[in-house]
Amino acid sequence: MQAASRQKWLEVHGGEHWTHFYTDYGRKQQLRFFDHFLHGKDNGWDRQPKVLLQVRHPGDKFTARAENEWPLKRTGWTKFHLDPTDGMLKTSAVAARSTLSFAATGDGITFVTAPLAQATELTGPAAAKLFISSSSSDADLFLIVRVFSPDLKEVVFQGAIDPHTPVAQGWLRASHRRLDRERSLPFRPYHAHDAEEPLRDGEVVELDIEIWPTSIVAPVGYRIALTIRGKDYTYGGASGGKLSNFKNELTGCGPFLHDDPQDRPAEIFDGVTTLHFGRKTPNYLLLPIIPANPERKAAGTALRKR
Repeated sequence: MQAASRQKWLEVHGGEHWTHFYTDYGRKQQLRFFDHFLHGKDNGWDRQPKVLLQVRHPGDKFTARAENEWPLKRTGWTKFHLDPTDGMLKTSAVAARSTLSFAATGDGITFVTAPLAQATELTGPAAAKLFISSSSSDADLFLIVRVFSPDLKEVVFQGAIDPHTPVAQGWLRASHRRLDRERSLPFRPYHAHDAEEPLRDGEVVELDIEIWPTSIVAPVGYRIALTIRGKDYTYGGASGGKLSNFKNELTGCGPFLHDDPQDRPAEIFDGVTTLHFGRKTPNYLLLPIIPANPERKAAGTALRKR
């Protein structure tokens, strides 16, 4: 999105991070690119689609699709509000004031949609807005976008390394909540990381949290969920094993864990995190919903740059 060149292409695929790169397909793609730009060959690369997607479906199935831009122009940016009364994600805002608390280094809270009335595609970056307070001077928030089957079995995929990777994840340390207003977009908060702003006991602060891009079609009857945790995601099923060059077992996040006691000392992070709800404190998950009919303009929340 910030590459300076006007000539740029994006290819998104599933599976391990090395698979497509080293296959005959990946090698030929790279040769076409270099032949065009380094050898000046007219091999059709300049007519190559700007974006190539492998849209995921449950069961490790993929649908190839070409697009013209990223994020997709027809995206229906849709807010799903967190409702503390029933633990649901809803498109209607929550007006009543209330709170929900969880252990700041624990498993957290999950909010789910009702069963989907139609197949729903999520393709693109996502974001969340949360209003929190903490009993300690800082808090780490781990956000996981998840998809569940009608029998509430979680849909996971082979990720870059871990075989049980969730649909999407985002992270933020509350003391680093300050935004770079020039670079931030509603669907991609950009944090300055130029100052620490410790929390004061009971003070409510606003957090805008980036959630990394994804692409999946959730079928009819499935549910979309957001889990807000105080520690790394852990897959609830079988272990992903352990590779000889990793110190930890693969349990959902590969080797990329946030469990260093020097980085997360108990006296700072092992407290209670509280979510605050109300008309002036709208907690929501912003999702990139793609209409089933590409010719139909997507409905959703109109967004402008901050």
